[in-house]
Amino acid sequence: MKKRLLILGGTGDATQLAARASQIANLDVVSSLAGRTKQPSTPKTGTVRIGGFGGASGLAEYLLDRAIDLLIDATHPFAAQISANAAVAAAECQLPHLMLVRPAWEAVEGDRWIEVESHSEAAMALSEKSQRVFLTIGRQELAAFASLDAIWFLMRAIDPPALDILYPNGKLLLAKGPFLLENERELLTEYRIDTIVSKNSGGDGTYAKIVAARELGIPVVMVRRPPIPAVAVVADVDRAIAWLLQQLN
Repeated sequence: MKKRLLILGGTGDATQLAARASQIANLDVVSSLAGRTKQPSTPKTGTVRIGGFGGASGLAEYLLDRAIDLLIDATHPFAAQISANAAVAAAECQLPHLMLVRPAWEAVEGDRWIEVESHSEAAMALSEKSQRVFLTIGRQELAAFASLDAIWFLMRAIDPPALDILYPNGKLLLAKGPFLLENERELLTEYRIDTIVSKNSGGDGTYAKIVAARELGIPVVMVRRPPIPAVAVVADVDRAIAWLLQQLN
């Protein structure tokens, strides 16, 4: 009898997981994307749904209505609310639940990191010496920097911010990773960037900017990840597949 897996996705890891899970016999795969970006990482296999659930209760209702047997949360490390909702819903429905969380970046020799807990703290951490800042935090958190009139910002996001969102003075650059080291180095040099603000997203797709900053001696204000729920966690797709197979045996 087939079982049904729901993957909460939107990341490259989630797309890879959906492709590999779809090859498992007697398993139906459903991928759910939040729909916040115009060009999401959409799986080519299995069923795909786009949109929210309406909180933990809405997700729990979906899990029951669609007879979901297994839940894997492979959302972005900063998607704290959906991960919290998933933990509550899975517990309520008594479903096996796993989080696939890519490892965080760690500072190495030569890095000049200033680690903070939030985007508002990141804005406060920009020193008087910061005049040209590369904001690589996505479009939804730009308002935290809108009041910093003395600083020029290069803001990179996949999609433009909503019309009603305040964002700081500077230039908006629309681009989607992965980004090459050579291009990131050129970007920092061309725009005379003296500080970077980044989420600790982990993974390889956007790490080149961290390497470029290290090479150029540019400080990075690094926003730490939010805490994750107390559930089973793996760091890569291979381990997620191993967990799946274990659940199906």
